[in-house]
Amino acid sequence: MNTCDCHHKTDVRFSDYYSENILTWCTNCGNYGIQAAIKRALVAENIPPCRTLLCFDVGCHGNGADKIGGYRFHGIHGRVLAFACGASVANRKIKVIAFGGDGGTLGEGINHLVSAIRGNYDITFVLHNNLNYGLTTGQASATTKSGIKMNSSPDGVTSDPIHVMNFVFSLNPSFVARTFSGDVKHMSGIFQESIKHNGFSFIEVLQSCPSYNHMTPHQWYQSRVKDVTQMSGYNFRDIKAARQAAEDLEVQIAIGVLYQNSKSVPFMQRQANRLKVSGDLVDEVKVFPTEKLFDTFR
Repeated sequence: MNTCDCHHKTDVRFSDYYSENILTWCTNCGNYGIQAAIKRALVAENIPPCRTLLCFDVGCHGNGADKIGGYRFHGIHGRVLAFACGASVANRKIKVIAFGGDGGTLGEGINHLVSAIRGNYDITFVLHNNLNYGLTTGQASATTKSGIKMNSSPDGVTSDPIHVMNFVFSLNPSFVARTFSGDVKHMSGIFQESIKHNGFSFIEVLQSCPSYNHMTPHQWYQSRVKDVTQMSGYNFRDIKAARQAAEDLEVQIAIGVLYQNSKSVPFMQRQANRLKVSGDLVDEVKVFPTEKLFDTFR
């Protein structure tokens, strides 16, 4: 993937990310707001589509992969972070943003989340947490609350859910934020901060799912979220305070930039064999003829 020096470099518009393809999510799905917010953030940060790679996992959110401008990749279930981290390592001139659901990320792909956080790869990751597998019509995911009846759990979920923030904070992350799919302005601001961060940015989006998640609808979150900037004396540099603030998921749910390590050093800047190399890995790729290889199979 190559970058270009197009006119968008100094004049990025919302229309640059326009797609003629029609969005097909359910009415009132939180994905509409998330997609709008990421566009707003990229435009506000003056990042053109030719310098952006948007990576989508399998899930409801992934149905938006062909409905936004820019370089896009639609991966297989739970594996989007592996690709996104590799793309970031290969070409640091491209801003890499990955999207995944709670099912694929904390189920099939939880090992990739662990590696991405520990490696501190320089990407932004947006976790669409709607507490279920929405694309496959409402099966319980790793974040579905215990006791809730879902399509594949008619008697109620019997396992305790993974507390997303407890899990992420246990891995010593460099940037952690939480936002709400019903507030596009707030999401846009959080996405901007994550894009500017030097290292792995983890964002949990508390997302409504009008079709299958009836336990936490839009109004439920709206009456409970509170930005940490409104909490007296909150210090987003204090990881212990951040973890404590993120604990409550029922009464006062903390949103905003929960934690950021300003001294974060991304993966590639820690590799001794690359410190004196000025270019990126993508610049070192050479073209090799494959005719002789194919001839051996004829």
